[in-house]
Amino acid sequence: MTNYKTKLKIGEFSQLMQVTVKTLRHYEQKGLLLPHDVDNLTGYRYYSIDQMQKLKSIRELQNLGFSLDEIKELYEDDSHTPSIHQMEGFSLDEIKELYEDDSHTPSIHQMEEKIKETETQLKRLIARRDQLLNWKNSLKEMNTMDKFSIQSLPEIIVASHREIIPNFEALGPMCYEKIGPEMKRLGCKCPKPEYCFTVEHNKEYTPTDIDIEYCEQVVEMGADSDIIKFKRIPAVPKALCMKHVGPYERFYESFIEAFRYIEEKGYKIAGKPRTSYIDGPWNQEDPEKWLSVIQFPIE
Repeated sequence: MTNYKTKLKIGEFSQLMQVTVKTLRHYEQKGLLLPHDVDNLTGYRYYSIDQMQKLKSIRELQNLGFSLDEIKELYEDDSHTPSIHQMEGFSLDEIKELYEDDSHTPSIHQMEEKIKETETQLKRLIARRDQLLNWKNSLKEMNTMDKFSIQSLPEIIVASHREIIPNFEALGPMCYEKIGPEMKRLGCKCPKPEYCFTVEHNKEYTPTDIDIEYCEQVVEMGADSDIIKFKRIPAVPKALCMKHVGPYERFYESFIEAFRYIEEKGYKIAGKPRTSYIDGPWNQEDPEKWLSVIQFPIE
């Protein structure tokens, strides 16, 4: 069977990868990340699943201090790809000197300087270690469960609220300061286990002014108010459900993994993904332990 190759419009790609369209166009102008395909008639730009991983690598290199021009050079000459140890400890000028020297061995002076720098970085490294330990422990807990599952989502009645929020940090206060009290005032009853999710309606990724709809399952239709609207959500015959552990700004990492899985299995995306929040800031201070389930309608 020939696998279906997913093509994502630039807006869809930006939203899934949590990168603005402006940034993607800048990468294109720099010749760093060209669209996989451009429609000659419409000018629409399309990106492939493979480019998700390349974009992730570009962002990681930027976080390590590499400029876009330097990243472009790395991709143009794979033989000069820096090692993890070099990226962690040495400046770009020092790395350049190492590559000009065939031995790739730092001098005594360079090592002495790095020893001094390392001594000043101990506190930062200890904090990083503690964060990684917490993350590892949360992932070990998740490994006892399957990361992916195929499920059918039944038709449900939901209390819905749609609003443009300034950022994802505003999601929690919106839920427990506005939606929760209003649902209580309206006498909403929620079945067990409780089920709530959000759907983003932005056509492209934006870190601010997020058009988001919050839905919480209720047992029956109610009377609409200025804040809450009741509606029926149609059944989804087949959905790929993926567990995500960690802060919401890392959702794009799960999207990469999920889309690869979808393409490898020959599925197609058949609707907007839902994000169901199981454990989050309202109950868990450590973002590395937040648990969400992303549900992708597929066919």
